[in-house]
Amino acid sequence: MRILVTGEKGQLGSELRRIVAKGRSEVGPIAEVWQGAELEGVDLDRMDISQWDSVQAWFAAHDPYDLVVNCAAMTNVDGCETAEDVAFAANAVGPYNLARACAEQGATLVHVSTDYVFPGTEESLRVETDPCAPASAYGRTKLAGEGLALTNNPRTHVVRTAWLYGYEGRNFVKTMLALGEKHERVTVVNDQLGNPTSANDLAHQILAIAASDDFGIWHCTNEGVCSWADFAEAIMQGAGLACEVVRCTSDEYAEAHPGTARRPHFSALQNAHLEATIGNQMRPWQDALASYLENLS
Repeated sequence: MRILVTGEKGQLGSELRRIVAKGRSEVGPIAEVWQGAELEGVDLDRMDISQWDSVQAWFAAHDPYDLVVNCAAMTNVDGCETAEDVAFAANAVGPYNLARACAEQGATLVHVSTDYVFPGTEESLRVETDPCAPASAYGRTKLAGEGLALTNNPRTHVVRTAWLYGYEGRNFVKTMLALGEKHERVTVVNDQLGNPTSANDLAHQILAIAASDDFGIWHCTNEGVCSWADFAEAIMQGAGLACEVVRCTSDEYAEAHPGTARRPHFSALQNAHLEATIGNQMRPWQDALASYLENLS
């Protein structure tokens, strides 16, 4: 079996490469069909997914793939707000081009999306069939990418996740650890709630989803809901840091950081499709965080 991962150097791409090579994740063995698979990775410097010629040339120069996992995206939420055209190219045109290329060779496409496709105004867990109404340019461009991927390759899984952190690259956990080592207190928003998600767990579950022919939209986050401030406190405690987490509102944060894009107040997802079909292997977010802190070098 042959797998292509776009955005290979990012948090999720790195975890996919790691667990395919090992044949297992922190959750357990990966799906049997992908055991011993050959995984290729690519980033923007070798294939620009927003350019059809670049995608077409890459696929033409390589043996056919069984699975393509699109981890490439413009994820800078504030940057998307000021350059929505650039974000649309990466987050919508990119998955469209990959879907076309996958359809030509009968490959399965897993396109990774986000909780930001929801407005975050309702304080209840969002399931896959709930209506979307993104409040930011990032959410709008990611939602467009979902539709384009689904309509241009019948073998497409859209996997929405949230609050991702991994061993490679920058993320909230690493930022809090760095701040906690240098400061006595840190101010964190307390009125935005969601699901912290380990890239290792997500990579494991993506491979299980990719082995299924139940194509469509999936929610895939670690279990449990918390605020960013709750998450920060758990990080400090788990790492044995004495740094105090001072809670603030989104309005207070925006006043201190002008130009910040609007974030959903409640964007927690329920893994309903997983629960109803292949099984939900995503751990409680506290357990996944404990594993991460233990293994982070």
